[in-house]
Amino acid sequence: MILVAGATGLVGSEVCHRLMRRGEPVRALVRATSSKEKVEALRSSGVELCVGDLKDPQSVAAACRGVDAVISTASSTLSRQSGDSIESVDGAGQLNLVNAAKDANVGRFLFVSFRRTPGVSFPLGDAKAQVENAVTRLNFTVIQASWFMEVWLSPALGFDYANAAARIYGPGTSPISWVSFRDVAEICAVALRHPAACRKTIEFGGPEALSPLEVVARFERIGGRPFRLEHVSEPALLSQFEAATDSLQKSFAALMLGYLHGDAMNMAPVVDTFGIKLSNVNDYACSVLGKAAPA
Repeated sequence: MILVAGATGLVGSEVCHRLMRRGEPVRALVRATSSKEKVEALRSSGVELCVGDLKDPQSVAAACRGVDAVISTASSTLSRQSGDSIESVDGAGQLNLVNAAKDANVGRFLFVSFRRTPGVSFPLGDAKAQVENAVTRLNFTVIQASWFMEVWLSPALGFDYANAAARIYGPGTSPISWVSFRDVAEICAVALRHPAACRKTIEFGGPEALSPLEVVARFERIGGRPFRLEHVSEPALLSQFEAATDSLQKSFAALMLGYLHGDAMNMAPVVDTFGIKLSNVNDYACSVLGKAAPA
């Protein structure tokens, strides 16, 4: 039995469905306040439901009973639920899960994290680093994902492809290995049982590194119309970081600065080891623009 924490989230729900298609028995940790539609989607796919909350150690301990592996994709960053914060969920809550898994003698623990700029401290990054350190007490795998294209290249963060307008953080010239959340879910499902992933941190991105301006050019070519650009300067982002009054605001400002500085990586070794086919920015652009894939 595999316990998935964060099962109603963007990555977690996809992890559950991919594990089920592989014939794995899956238990989803869901909250009483979780989206009824998302919970029903899990139930209808055959996932076992366990009601609990990372902030409640007793419920987490109960969720870990009888499981041989845990995958945690949980985060407070997109949550709108009362009591959720980086400190309570990404920090203390994840550590509750690690401790419960250790006490229950769970054989594998896979933790989804993200890539960070070395030497830069901010609340979300610090919480993830603390959990990454804690899971080394177990037979762990950490997936450090690059920037999700479905999040950072979406209207929610200023990339308004429907109206051909894009907010660019900084000059937009630093390449990023934009990754699909679906591919992150796939590496979770594959790495869980793969010997090459045991006690390893896997840096995970997309198949090509493109600067934000190159991404815009792809969207312009596929969509057939020019984009209006709004640049947010590095000094403005630094001011936002320094002026942030809570941990979430500070963390998003830090992530925008990380985007500004880029995150290019060579994914060939990971692709060769795990046999994963990665989605690229063209695939994403064609999907959201409703266009056929270019020949």
